[in-house]
Amino acid sequence: MKHIIEGKPANHAAPIATSAVRIVEVDAEFAGQRLDNFLIRELKGVPKTHVYRIIRSGEVRVNKGRANADTRVEAGDLIRLPPVRISERVAEKAERPAPAREFPALLEDEHLIAIDKPAGVAVHGGSGVSFGVIEQFRQARPTAKFLELVHRLDRETSGILLIAKKRSALVALQDQFRGRETGKTYLALVSGTWPANKKVIDIPLHKYLQEDGERRVRITTAEDPDGMRSITLVKVRATIAPRPQQGLPAMSLLEVTIKTGRTHQIRVHLSSQGHAIVGDDKYGDYDLNKRLQKQGLKRMFLHAWRLQFNHPASNERVELRAELPPELTEFLPDNLKPAHD
Repeated sequence: MKHIIEGKPANHAAPIATSAVRIVEVDAEFAGQRLDNFLIRELKGVPKTHVYRIIRSGEVRVNKGRANADTRVEAGDLIRLPPVRISERVAEKAERPAPAREFPALLEDEHLIAIDKPAGVAVHGGSGVSFGVIEQFRQARPTAKFLELVHRLDRETSGILLIAKKRSALVALQDQFRGRETGKTYLALVSGTWPANKKVIDIPLHKYLQEDGERRVRITTAEDPDGMRSITLVKVRATIAPRPQQGLPAMSLLEVTIKTGRTHQIRVHLSSQGHAIVGDDKYGDYDLNKRLQKQGLKRMFLHAWRLQFNHPASNERVELRAELPPELTEFLPDNLKPAHD
């Protein structure tokens, strides 16, 4: 992407950083993207409300003409960006970028990379997190023209995460996720013995904010206008007998396939059945989690194990697997550790 600067650069010593007017040429990778989405990516740290205001006011020009938020940009378009103000926090963040970091790759080609995300790492910055996987990955690959998350994983969930290396791949893969054409299966260890005949959970979910502003999800009814239909399939993979000498109940290792991708879907659905994921600090059993920590389980036992999708270029079906990380397999009895198949 080419940048042409008009006027003098901002005084970066000021508490608020103000950019100069810029003319940006659209690369082919961004062709077809809505103008508002293009600007939100280009003007990182600028509030979305301000992005829409400068579009409405005509301060943003596409090939010297006014444009609407839903205008589709094309390769070679010249977009005029007015001076914008960003917060001191964002300016400081720009001066102290995320540390460069590569992650274990399960598959990589010119269109995408599938990584095995460790637990404890957010997929992106925000909500009190300075940086995540994508920011670190971009720092590690400064010459890459395009790197975008295809989907999300909770911070404490490990496993397969897709990153698109081309806009065409991003659009194709996200369309598959929205159209439920992907296969997403997780491994989860829950408290109690899961009933073998309980194979489908079809319960709507409702997102809400607690008084402290923390995001939470609860089950609701079909009559709830804000409820979102959510479908989870459950298969028992293994059972762990109670360990009374350690104060631990029976547990079940589950293969959990989600047909809908709602926030905290697996965690809330399993908890709603009386079988919370062990180590889950939001929807789990606080006392049990404390005992589990003493036994060596320091995180939530939820892992994105298998992902199936059609390759965005060849359309061939791809199946990826990321086996359980050591900190989870070490917690399981030897005879119940998942087989490497």
